[in-house]
Amino acid sequence: MRKVNIGLVQMSCTADIAENTQKAIEGIKKAAQKGANIVCLQELFTSLYFCDVESHENFNLAEAIPGPTTDLLSSVAKEHNVVIIASLFEKRAAGLYHNTTAILDADGKYLGKYRKMHIPDDPGYYEKFYFTPGDASADDLGYKIFETKYGKLGVLICWDQWYPEAARITALMGAEILFYPTAIGWDTNEPDSNMNTEQYNAWQTIQRSHAVANGLHVVSVNRVGREADQQFWGGSFVANPFGSLLYLASHDQEEVHVQEIDLDLTEKYRTTWPYLRDRRVDSYGPILKRFID
Repeated sequence: MRKVNIGLVQMSCTADIAENTQKAIEGIKKAAQKGANIVCLQELFTSLYFCDVESHENFNLAEAIPGPTTDLLSSVAKEHNVVIIASLFEKRAAGLYHNTTAILDADGKYLGKYRKMHIPDDPGYYEKFYFTPGDASADDLGYKIFETKYGKLGVLICWDQWYPEAARITALMGAEILFYPTAIGWDTNEPDSNMNTEQYNAWQTIQRSHAVANGLHVVSVNRVGREADQQFWGGSFVANPFGSLLYLASHDQEEVHVQEIDLDLTEKYRTTWPYLRDRRVDSYGPILKRFID
């Protein structure tokens, strides 16, 4: 049986980049002490979620990837023999920025990066002001998997989580586990409490459905704490290939959790409900259209 221990670091953030980075490193070390093989950090963990406003000053938060933070995390990964999934604000060139996740293998090697493909633009989430979407036509980017010491990992980012196409493609590429670093919360100005409940339930349900549809484990790591008008809802979780929750974090506490999963169960689930076998790939051409008028 291929048992893998997954570490989730759910934390709050401040305006102090060094403080956030050190907190994340301490979370990684704590997860490693608990036996983690792979540790996933939340989306844009080094700073506050700056996309709640459109401000040119926030571009100063970006860095090269690989760069100083990946270099630092590389040494942590090597020292503790863990794979690290790290979501960062990438400066690719002057005027060209991405929401990017870097992968460090357990020996400290930088394996590459995934650039967020779906970019939202909503009140409190003005990401199109900052981020260029990933390039699906590039050979080394677009949707990707990463072959690490502990398995083949697929990584998507936050708004990607609402798109079954992204999860499917990553699964078809051979991902054994699907990770979602994310930053999402409740609007504190929302007068309807039912709206907050529905939004959270939808967020969890759509990701659990990716686990079911693709027959793999899904890991989602979210932040907590109040930032401006957002109350980030935490709720980080691990779902098995039937969508059952193996772990669910609180809405308001920082947590470091390690969850054991068995990668060999993928075979069991995929032969019990053989969705990949029965896909009618010859009939899916219309999916490439924006809308079927």
